[in-house]
Amino acid sequence: MIETSIDQTPSHNYRPWKIGFGLLWLSFSAYAFLFSPPDNPAATLELIRRLSSIQSEGINPLVVYLFNIMGVLPMMYSCVLYSDGRGQKIPAWPFVVGSFFLGAFALLPYLVLRQPNPQFVGAKGWYLRLWDSKITAIVVAVLGITLLILGVTQGNWPDFVQQWQTERFIHVMSLDFCMLSLLFPFLIKDDMARRGMTDQYFWAFAAVPLLGALAYLVVRPALVETEVEE
Repeated sequence: MIETSIDQTPSHNYRPWKIGFGLLWLSFSAYAFLFSPPDNPAATLELIRRLSSIQSEGINPLVVYLFNIMGVLPMMYSCVLYSDGRGQKIPAWPFVVGSFFLGAFALLPYLVLRQPNPQFVGAKGWYLRLWDSKITAIVVAVLGITLLILGVTQGNWPDFVQQWQTERFIHVMSLDFCMLSLLFPFLIKDDMARRGMTDQYFWAFAAVPLLGALAYLVVRPALVETEVEE
């Protein structure tokens, strides 16, 4: 058995982070709707419709791959949040489902409301088995890395910069991507503790946004089920 050396963070030590996440959520929301570039609702809805229906002709490939990777990131969070939510007073699934549509706008409130949770108790249901599966982790990692490479290599960067400066949807979506990539390490320590891992490699996963998170999902051991005494 691997000895666990990750300390259980007291709730009062986590409170400043909760306040920080709350301020970040309010600031990000205010910026997105009040200070980001102006929006053209009709054009934005048409762009979303075309991206959702894989009609990407004439659209910057970087925007296409960014839109698709925004569907992979909630899957990455699902691999951690469903087990994290097992020990919380609030269920994680509404925030996970919301993140597929609202990204960090839906996940930040969960980070505000959750408590440190370095233990896993009970059996894994089918949904936990799915998101705890090594196969799921590999699929998520391959999708994420492939979309990232394609976006970087095939995207039209000058055109993207111009769109980022003038179109709210692309502007906020790209900031949302950065936000989700940077927030994931705040959930890793508790997840490592639930799996009996030591924290010596924490910064190896946390220091590299997105790629470190995907690597962590692939190499982490599975959750161990325990019996709950009545």
